[in-house]
Amino acid sequence: MTREGYDSLISELETLKRVERPKIIRAIEEARSHGDLSENAEYEAAKDKQGFIEGRISELEYKLNQADIIDPTKMPKDRAVFGSRVVLENTDTGETVQYQLVGPEESNIDEGRISITSPLGKALIGKKPSDELVLSAPGGKRCYELIEIL
Repeated sequence: MTREGYDSLISELETLKRVERPKIIRAIEEARSHGDLSENAEYEAAKDKQGFIEGRISELEYKLNQADIIDPTKMPKDRAVFGSRVVLENTDTGETVQYQLVGPEESNIDEGRISITSPLGKALIGKKPSDELVLSAPGGKRCYELIEIL
């Protein structure tokens, strides 16, 4: 996991623990004050949300405890690996794009971060500059050339 991804998960965990957990506890207390819990939709909804929050907290704590933080600046530049920033050229259109290969939790296409488990991410792993990639996408076959590893 990159440092940015780790920090993002830490931030989400802190928000869940310090903001969302207390908020849902107050919502459960308020719903209880409305009487009969067997027919109290507010109570049921709050308990469901509490279950989601607690599950996400456990998931984040596990991921953070298992995480190895990778420094992308120390990654090899001769082949694409986790953390690499790559420049690709669509060989059909000539359009170039830049992506960073990250874990599934960190991926955000709008920020140019693609998961190593995505079809493009899987195709990139181990490739060298000037290698070609052919992907089967829902819109048809796409061909790229790995131009540079930054």
